[in-house]
Parts: sequence; C-alpha cells; structure tokens
Amino acid sequence: MADLSQEEWSAQLESDENAFLLDVRTPEEVEEGYIPNATNIDIYLGQEFVAEIEKLDKTKNYYVYCRSGQRSGQACAIMNKLGIENAFNLEGGFMNWEGEIVE
Repeated sequence: MADLSQEEWSAQLESDENAFLLDVRTPEEVEEGYIPNATNIDIYLGQEFVAEIEKLDKTKNYYVYCRSGQRSGQACAIMNKLGIENAFNLEGGFMNWEGEIVE
C-alpha cells in the first residue's frame, strides 16, 4: 500500500492503463458526488466488503479513496492482505479532491 498526495495519485491514475478506481464510502456519501468511473464498495459492509474485494482482479492497480483518507487506508491494508499488491490510498480523501466530480 502507498499513501499518495492528490497530485501523485491523480497523475499516476491518469497514466496507468491498468488502473481500477475504488470508492469505499457509504452510498449516502457517493450521492453527494464521486470521481468519474469509480466503483463503489462500502468498507462498512464488513465481511461483505471483504467478499467483494476477493472477487477483484489481483493484477490491477487500485486507486482507493474515501471521504478523508482513513477508511481508504484501511481498505488498502485489507486489499494487501488479500493478495492485491498495488493499492494506492488518496491522502486527504475526497473532501480535498480538486479533480473532476460527478454530482
């Protein structure tokens, strides 16, 4: 897992042809806006979250975000334990995001 600044995270995401964008916020938070092309899997689903993560392609590079960067950091750690080597946490999370947002 790597914690990346907004600049590092977005630059790496844009140039990564093997990227998968993962939003681990609640459905209510997603309704307030999200980064285009993100897939939402709510980390608060507990074991169901783990089950969904286990279904993901382990060869992809995962760019993970939440509201503040805390839950996405936890999600990256869980992903690493489940065999996903490349999980990148957005430091500061969505509330500090300056890129494109779908509302």
